[in-house]
Amino acid sequence: MGVFAWVAWYAFRRHTAYPLASLAEAVTNTVFGFLRAYVLTALWAARPHLGGYDATDAVTFTFLTQALIGPVQIFGGLELSRRIRTGDVAIDLYRPAGLQAWWLADDLGRAAGSLVLRGGLPLAAGFLAFDLRAPGPAGLAACVPSFALAIVTGFALRYLVALGAFWLHDDRGLASVALVLSLFLSGMIVPLVVFPGPAGDVARALPWSALVQVPAEVFLGKRTGAGLASALAFQAAWAAALLAAGALATRRARRRLVIHGG
Repeated sequence: MGVFAWVAWYAFRRHTAYPLASLAEAVTNTVFGFLRAYVLTALWAARPHLGGYDATDAVTFTFLTQALIGPVQIFGGLELSRRIRTGDVAIDLYRPAGLQAWWLADDLGRAAGSLVLRGGLPLAAGFLAFDLRAPGPAGLAACVPSFALAIVTGFALRYLVALGAFWLHDDRGLASVALVLSLFLSGMIVPLVVFPGPAGDVARALPWSALVQVPAEVFLGKRTGAGLASALAFQAAWAAALLAAGALATRRARRRLVIHGG
């Protein structure tokens, strides 16, 4: 097993070591899923077929996004930012492995653990309480790469925010801004299809939509055929662009750390 596979496996074991804590988080996500579902049900009762969705689409979207909170890590950052503030990142830079690749492997292991322990309960509760829209075998197969690209894109965004600590010396302000953008521009609060006119077009073109909105549309069967290929290409393009930006920022941060005597 290669070093990055070991890093991912160790992260998976670390993040599944306390299943009761994960269960508590899953229950919280499920409760908020019901609250959001009832709010959106009322909205769609007043505005049927809003944004091309029906009430079933909206409720399904709600519970799916609640299941994705943990794997995509909408509310969280990276431990890397703390290590930059404390100077422990110097140890990371001495490792015979790339900094970005190391943390990507760690985050993939974390996401897998979160998906196993936190992703199932919100969806299961939603299917029991509501008539949700379930994808067929082909739709489920399409969800796999879409969800994986959502996780990678989310990591790439959080990695760039964490690297901001090299220049700002404290990334918490930047992280707060990134959190607000992630919540509102990913589709986590409401589906981006409800955004009016040009605002909706801009929101759907930004990288945050690759975290929640695009995977949800794949799950709902809104993206099929050429539309599915376009959705996956959109996610892959943003993931590649953000990872490339992260690699460039890592090289500059390394030089900055040397300048400061790190």
